[in-house]
Amino acid sequence: MEFPFDINHLFSERVTVLDQNLVAGRKTAGRPDLQANTATVIDELGKASAKAQQLPAPITSASKLQSQKHQLYLLKDGESNGGRGVVVGFLKVGYKKLFLLDRQGVHIEAEPLCVLDFYVAENLQRHGYGLELFDFMLQHKNLEPVTMAYDRPSPKFLSFLAKHYCLTESVPQVNNFVVFEGFFLNRAGSPISPLTAQGMYSFFGPVEKGSPKKARWRDQTVLCNRERSGTSRAAGSSLAVRSSSLSPAVGILPVLPLPQRGIFSQQGTCSSRPSFCPWEQQGPEPTVSSNRALQSKKNQFP
Repeated sequence: MEFPFDINHLFSERVTVLDQNLVAGRKTAGRPDLQANTATVIDELGKASAKAQQLPAPITSASKLQSQKHQLYLLKDGESNGGRGVVVGFLKVGYKKLFLLDRQGVHIEAEPLCVLDFYVAENLQRHGYGLELFDFMLQHKNLEPVTMAYDRPSPKFLSFLAKHYCLTESVPQVNNFVVFEGFFLNRAGSPISPLTAQGMYSFFGPVEKGSPKKARWRDQTVLCNRERSGTSRAAGSSLAVRSSSLSPAVGILPVLPLPQRGIFSQQGTCSSRPSFCPWEQQGPEPTVSSNRALQSKKNQFP
């Protein structure tokens, strides 16, 4: 797309990133005339994009860019038009708060980076300019295409994503945005540790306050308490145990390995221990003998 003014003088870089300030570089800072030319370029690109997508009105303009926290990547060819340069196309992105549905129909609230408008001049398409522009944006944002959302992508844009980034399987949504397989997996991250999720005890009390269901799992997998009498016991692990039978002076003590348990008397067994306790050991279950024995052995604890 050609303009009556020098594009190279207006945009010094091959790819220029514009925001709400409409400042293309140091040259245009404090220059109302150059900022006016920048606004003209954005308006004309927005009109051409709307016409190509058969939209009733442009969704990209200089006034909209100034009022929204979006970014516009503008690509030029500085050698064309007798050295004055031409504008090849643009890509507009921005963060949007969206309510999406995963494959199971669960509502997910997310705020991904969204592609809001993408256009390359018709006479310059199929020359690799769109891929160059899109790759520049991905590197600038340090993102993968699967982690993004796409606002009303045209059939050409969907073919572009399938060809260059293997994005073919989309997850149906009720709004105009399109997300692909892998979007929700990348946002889920690594699974939470079961011990942490179920309220594992630390030296200063529970890590988190869980629901009754979590507490029930905690009793079975972490504390293995007997008949829910309030006396919690752990076997052969480095977990700390908080027992209601201990006096406030004793507090919370770590559980030592079996050879060092001189303070425990070998009485009783955990008859209700589930078979899936990962730290289950054979032999009698240790119990606390008395507070005096604990106090006499307190120097043995690390």
